[in-house]
Amino acid sequence: MAKIKAGVLGATGAVGQRFIEGLKDHPWFELTSLAASERSAGKKYSEAARWRLESEMPENAADMTVVNVNPKEVDADVVFSALPSDEAKRVELDFAAAGFAVASNAGAYRMAADVPLLIPECNQEHLEIVKIQQEKRGWSTGGFLTTNPNCTTIMFTLALKPLMKFGIKSVQVASMQAVSGAGYEGVPSMAILGNIIPYIGGEEEKVETEPQKILGTFDGQKIIDADFTVSASCHRVPVMDGHTEALWVCMAEDPTPEEVKKAMLSFDPGLGDLPTSPKKALIVKDEPDRPQPRLDRNRGNGMSISVGRIRSGIRFICMGHNTVRGAAGASILNAELMVKKGLL
Repeated sequence: MAKIKAGVLGATGAVGQRFIEGLKDHPWFELTSLAASERSAGKKYSEAARWRLESEMPENAADMTVVNVNPKEVDADVVFSALPSDEAKRVELDFAAAGFAVASNAGAYRMAADVPLLIPECNQEHLEIVKIQQEKRGWSTGGFLTTNPNCTTIMFTLALKPLMKFGIKSVQVASMQAVSGAGYEGVPSMAILGNIIPYIGGEEEKVETEPQKILGTFDGQKIIDADFTVSASCHRVPVMDGHTEALWVCMAEDPTPEEVKKAMLSFDPGLGDLPTSPKKALIVKDEPDRPQPRLDRNRGNGMSISVGRIRSGIRFICMGHNTVRGAAGASILNAELMVKKGLL
């Protein structure tokens, strides 16, 4: 099939760079437009962006001229948004109204009733709500808006999906979040080196509300939240990449650790035909000291969630790459699902 034209909004930032990296040589998408702030617009991307990733800046991106974050200047069919939430709130609806499919990593519209909050392995059926979104908002151009969850939410919600059959009643989570989640200049080195910061503004509120929407049911008109509670405590730790989370899950059927492990090992979301989908969405580790960010964050090209230390209670540890699975990779996977569903 002919490749679908793709643009990145907020292309010079950390997540924008992950989008560019993830779209390199993509079999379905062709990177055709990079948009950023006015101070970057008009420059070659190699001049506008200071590349922060270990991989080399792709040549096609380096030679591309950056444009303004404006639907009239972006040449694409689907745009991946790495914009800050305040800017996303101003412009993402404009792009959707103008006919773009918007796959957003921003938090501005995650909890909007007619916007799907997608983890394809968990709730691909929620993508159906975009038809209602288009009707409600009067978008006759074919555009629509989708979002992926907060990076912390993605890790443990994916691990919870195969446990829903046991009747989840409550979840407690303590996160140990990598500094890359705050952006390159987000946490000063003298604040985090040899230290733990037991507060991330706004994070706990997102973590405590997003999973219920993701694991809820779509009744054909609206998404009905799942009936369980989440209590969270979020912490920034001196790790470069990879969010680690400790979970305590109370379930109506009170499964054994062996039953929980079996449910996770047998979990198959049936998305093997999507290019960014890992062979195993959930990897269960038997070692007593795993998962660990340095050893496990790049499993499945950074798209797998690793789980370990499953104990009675039920208690376990999960971990994933926050800027890949928790950000750019999640949005790209969402867009691949759109292609599969015939929306692109």
